[in-house]
Amino acid sequence: MQAHEHVNSAQVIANYELLSTLTVQMREAAELEKWDELISIEQQCSELVETMKPIDAAVELDEAARNYKNQLIQKILADEAMIRNHTQSWMKQLKHLMESNRQEQRLQQTYGAVD
Repeated sequence: MQAHEHVNSAQVIANYELLSTLTVQMREAAELEKWDELISIEQQCSELVETMKPIDAAVELDEAARNYKNQLIQKILADEAMIRNHTQSWMKQLKHLMESNRQEQRLQQTYGAVD
């Protein structure tokens, strides 16, 4: 039983390490404005989190593993905050572009196309 718990504990930590790696990849994609890549990796993260939940809930970690897991979670949260900063900036640019396009369309409708 003890060996089985150790395998599960190692699996919990491995899952958090993988999630951290994927989050770094998402942050890098956001920094480079590779939105399709960001979305693809985010889907992988969502799938991983779903598989992690039952394992994480069922396994009790020792203090060292719990501390390491908490460090990984803090890093994941920091990376996610950076991702949000990049995506919010992109969304603001997109909103500005859409508003600009709407204004241009209104001007064209009002005054006709100028060529």
